[in-house]
Amino acid sequence: MTPSIVQTISECFIKPGSVEPKQPVYLSPWDLAMISVQYIQKGLLFVKPPAATNDQENPVKALLERLKESLALALVHFYPLAGRLATVKEENPPLYSVYIDCNNSPGAKFIYATVDLTISDILSPTDVPVVVQSFFDHDRAVNHDGHTTSLLSVQVTELVDGIFIGCSMNHMVVDGTSFWHFFNMWSEIFTSPEKHSSISRPPIITRWLPDGQGPLLNLPFSHPDQFINRHEAPPLRERIFHFTSHSLSKIKSKAISESKMAKISSLQALSALMWRCMTRVRNFPHDQQTSCRLATNNRTRLNPPLPEGYFGNCIQTLKGTTTAGELLEHDLGWAAAQLHEAVAGHGGMAVKEWVESWVENPFVYDLGRFFDPYSVMMGSSPRFDVYGNEFGMGRAVAARSGYAHKFDGKVSLYPGCEGGGSMDLEICLSEELMRGFESDKELLDAIHGGSD
Repeated sequence: MTPSIVQTISECFIKPGSVEPKQPVYLSPWDLAMISVQYIQKGLLFVKPPAATNDQENPVKALLERLKESLALALVHFYPLAGRLATVKEENPPLYSVYIDCNNSPGAKFIYATVDLTISDILSPTDVPVVVQSFFDHDRAVNHDGHTTSLLSVQVTELVDGIFIGCSMNHMVVDGTSFWHFFNMWSEIFTSPEKHSSISRPPIITRWLPDGQGPLLNLPFSHPDQFINRHEAPPLRERIFHFTSHSLSKIKSKAISESKMAKISSLQALSALMWRCMTRVRNFPHDQQTSCRLATNNRTRLNPPLPEGYFGNCIQTLKGTTTAGELLEHDLGWAAAQLHEAVAGHGGMAVKEWVESWVENPFVYDLGRFFDPYSVMMGSSPRFDVYGNEFGMGRAVAARSGYAHKFDGKVSLYPGCEGGGSMDLEICLSEELMRGFESDKELLDAIHGGSD
């Protein structure tokens, strides 16, 4: 495919429809730990509305205006996304902390762009085309950049026959659950026949903080140079692998049968499959330690639990660990059991201990060090309501992501476009490893096992 350039046609800032002053939003340990990682970049590809006749308004122009209007209404509820980060720094006693200033900001950014490509140009190639990364703003930005750049940027890219709506959200402000919560409510407002901002699931903006702590939590720094590390992804291939609900059912049944553990989930079984197949093609020494990491929502694990509408970060990474030799000598069920035990052991006490440890010794994640070359990282979730966001264009034909958080061994999970319990896995591997992975017999048997 001939390289195509995405051209920015216009950009502006959108403020909440209600401009009453807001209190600062103070950040939790989960938020502050994200200060040096990248924005969340996810988006949806739609079939473009039909072309206008002479007596009709241009449908793309009308779409852009309605997107802006509904975004302003959505930001009434999700007003931190229209703010900017701010730092409090004092010398005696030492204090260095970051919060969200919801008032001194031009708002969320809105971009309209075009590209001379078709939907087929995006979806037909085996690998995800690199140009998709240009469908998102804030390329390579880290969350600390939110002091001077928008915490939310929406880029609407018009293709020859499609529309891509890409959102870049600061990862100190949202996790995946909150990202899709906002996306869902924005779409709900867009499709409402009434021009009002009432929504079915209002966000809970106030952050959870440990008892006796806050509102400002102190970071052990005096300057951003001490903690900002801009991760550059190595050359990677990025490919979408589709699993039907039938093939997933077979993978789960196999894991349960082999492990004799009835509570293994489809996601745990699928993660175990990824772990085994990637470890096999990486050809590690027998005694090399390897792990499979799972991004896990803590909301329901706290005691008392937080509501699903809690708006902010509330995630941790769990992992199963063993040696490459042991992982491959055992079967899929054994690997799935390791992951099940890691998840089952992560209750309210474990969450509380992590938070207390962070408060005692605060740290920030460094992507370059956090994800080692011997691990597999399972991110995002097939449980997110991705395809319920239609914006008057019908069901999206695909979900895609930007440059952020790409490294060798990263797997992002999405519900399958056709629904029904299917899943799409966005997998990043080096050129050499991807060649081995996409021809791995265990993987191919699992994908095609549901077609009989």
